[in-house]
Amino acid sequence: MRRREFISLLGGAATWPVVASAQQQPLPVIGFLRSGDAGGAGHLLGAFRRGLNEAGLFEGRNVSVEYQFADEQHERLPALVADSVRRQERRGQDAHCLRGGLGPRQDRPRREP
Repeated sequence: MRRREFISLLGGAATWPVVASAQQQPLPVIGFLRSGDAGGAGHLLGAFRRGLNEAGLFEGRNVSVEYQFADEQHERLPALVADSVRRQERRGQDAHCLRGGLGPRQDRPRREP
């Protein structure tokens, strides 16, 4: 009888990590939305990821990041934001929209002649 108890205990212990991982909550999601294309965003993505890491957030470990690019088609931005918000709501997570920096032409100081 003890052998059966031992085997069932061992079997229960072996399945515990599988059950525990199946019950984990989904990672919080951060949406990265850019009006440009992905090709020109390498330096921005690097800075974005460094900022996340400095804040204690590591992609795939304790946060998930969804990347979306409008490919210079600015009229697509509202639909991309709405799509991100809908996905968050389907997951049962709060959605927050933040505006990033200004575009390249807008952030330069104007010089008077």
